[in-house]
Parts: sequence; C-alpha cells; structure tokens
Amino acid sequence: MSAAVAAAAAAASVSSKITSSSHHPSNQAPNHGWIPFFQAPAQRAPLPALSRYESQKRRDWKAFVEYLKKHRPQLGLSRCTGVHVLEFLDYQFGNTKLHRRNCPFWGNPPDPPSPCSCSCPLDQAWSSLDGVVGRLRVAFEENGGQPETNPFSAHVVRLYLRDLRDAQAKARGNAYTF
Repeated sequence: MSAAVAAAAAAASVSSKITSSSHHPSNQAPNHGWIPFFQAPAQRAPLPALSRYESQKRRDWKAFVEYLKKHRPQLGLSRCTGVHVLEFLDYQFGNTKLHRRNCPFWGNPPDPPSPCSCSCPLDQAWSSLDGVVGRLRVAFEENGGQPETNPFSAHVVRLYLRDLRDAQAKARGNAYTF
C-alpha cells in the first residue's frame, strides 16, 4: 500500500471514530458547521468562485426581488410587467447628465471635458441600464420565469432603453445610426 493511500485510510478511520463518538453530547463539543483540520482534502468541497457577471446578476436580482417585496400593494413575480421594470430602473444604478435642447452643452460636450454647471437633469446611463436589464432578463428565466412572460423583454422596456440611448447620444453630440 502506498503512503498516500495509507494516509487517506488513516484519516478516514480517525474521522469515522470522531463522528461515531460525536452522537453522545458528553463525548465532544457540538459541531457548528466547521470542518476539522484533519479531514481528508477529498471530502472538503470548495465553493466555486463566482464570475463578475454572476455576482452582478445575483446582486441585481436580489435588488429586484426586494423592490417587489416593498412595492405597495405587494407585487408577485407572476404579476410583474414592463411598467414595474421601469419603476425599478427609476431609482437604480448610476446617473449621467442629460442636457436639454436649450442648454449650451447640448450636442457640444465641453472641451476639455469638465463638470457642467448647467441645471439639466440627471438620468440613468443607458449602458448601465442596458446591462442591468440584460442580467435581469437571464435571472428571471433562471428563477423559474417563462420567456414569454419575461417583463424585462417587454416592448415598453426596449422602447425606453432605445429612447434613452438616443437622447444621451444626441446630448453628447453623436447619434447612433443603425
């Protein structure tokens, strides 16, 4: 028998002795979910690290579920529509200056770029919202939603994102042409 196999067998026998004697409360302190340092490495299952995308998707989904819980009257996922998605996006994720047509900065960003002193409103950045909606569209289906009823794919949401993209592009002086 090789040394590695012998070491694994010894660790397994020590582990089985400890677990068999742990059933009696006077023999050992309670195990509160910790893994003993002498447990064989093959028995420990490391948690996989989440990608940046997965972390953002989970964070966005938790924020949306929290929005649904706080909504009055309380709103279930099955009754959620594109209008509710737009309400959620209203107070979520980043701000950018959206110049009005009568603003001297409209269509002509300052050169060199500097903070504007105009009173134009702040709005959400299109690129941020587009990413959030995309992640939530996937998360909705991963959490049991049907693609046909996905509120993040609603026509009103797509129109809102398109109009926001066009308005912000015009405010910066460059229009998207497709």
